[in-house]
Amino acid sequence: MFFFLLFFSLFAYAQSSKVLFIGNSYTYVNNLPDLISMMLSSSGDDFDYQMSTPGGCTFQQHCTVSSSYIQQTGWDYVVLQEQSQLPSFPENQFMQECYPYAMSLCSMIRDYNPDAKIVFYMTWGRKNGDQQNCPYYPPLCTYQGMDSLLNLRYMMMAEDNHAWVSPVGAVWHYIRDHHPDVELYQSDESHPSYLGSYVAACCFYTILTGRNPRDIIWDGALDETTASIAKNAAKTVVFDSLWKWKFQADTVLDDSTSVNAFLLPENGIVLYPNPASTTLHVSLPDLVKNPTVTIVNMEGDMVYHQSLLSSWKERHNTLDIDVSFLKNGNYIFSVIYGSRKFTKVFTIVR
Repeated sequence: MFFFLLFFSLFAYAQSSKVLFIGNSYTYVNNLPDLISMMLSSSGDDFDYQMSTPGGCTFQQHCTVSSSYIQQTGWDYVVLQEQSQLPSFPENQFMQECYPYAMSLCSMIRDYNPDAKIVFYMTWGRKNGDQQNCPYYPPLCTYQGMDSLLNLRYMMMAEDNHAWVSPVGAVWHYIRDHHPDVELYQSDESHPSYLGSYVAACCFYTILTGRNPRDIIWDGALDETTASIAKNAAKTVVFDSLWKWKFQADTVLDDSTSVNAFLLPENGIVLYPNPASTTLHVSLPDLVKNPTVTIVNMEGDMVYHQSLLSSWKERHNTLDIDVSFLKNGNYIFSVIYGSRKFTKVFTIVR
């Protein structure tokens, strides 16, 4: 009886998934999909995968290179990983060479696999920044600068394409802050060590199943202590904030309002107009208590910050933000309240 109950508890929530990985060496090195498969298999899950991962391949190239994979049907998930540097490049370059091809891939995926979940694989900043491009774009000179841009751009691509994020870079950042002696990189200071790929696998395990990564049985080639660092980091960053990484489709308000506004159903926050010119209006429902409102540009610089107390909320339902000082371009708007965060990309056009 004890054996039966143990067996049932391990496999009662078993899942079957068919996953396509589109990326390059960051996915191919250490065979990340196989690490994920081993974790899931140890929990009784059936994990079938294919990968298209030519070295250095970009989203633009994948629109051709990976089209035959995408056109296969039956994918439950499709994972998208861009070339490691491109999303951190200056805004104009990112918007021309990366962003539109992310949208093209998502559109192609939904044409052939309308029920598939699209997951963006957020990568990490190089160990000491991108020294190759540092002279041309100073934010890339440090790990912090490069990593913050990658985080921002992957979140932007995921939100605008109504996709999910596997925030591997964010988990790496947490481990670098809390376990600085742990080596996530290979000697080239770019590609993942075995541990780095194991951390990525813990992140994907959590996103794909919604389960606590501390429940992962398989430690691979790692000792228990080191594997626990990876699992605990994924638990803190990913599992404890799953809502943050799984974007829902926006609901566009009735055209009769003549307002291009976006509503996130789970919290009722409305941001309009988008594009904006001189003023941005934010409607904050009663459930949003003591919010902090921020605007960040595509370089990762905060250009607006305001904390609103309950006394303000009792007198107002809408916050009007003067954005006339902002240059034309894309920005990240956020409302943080309690443990929740609403994020939306908006555009300034004049």
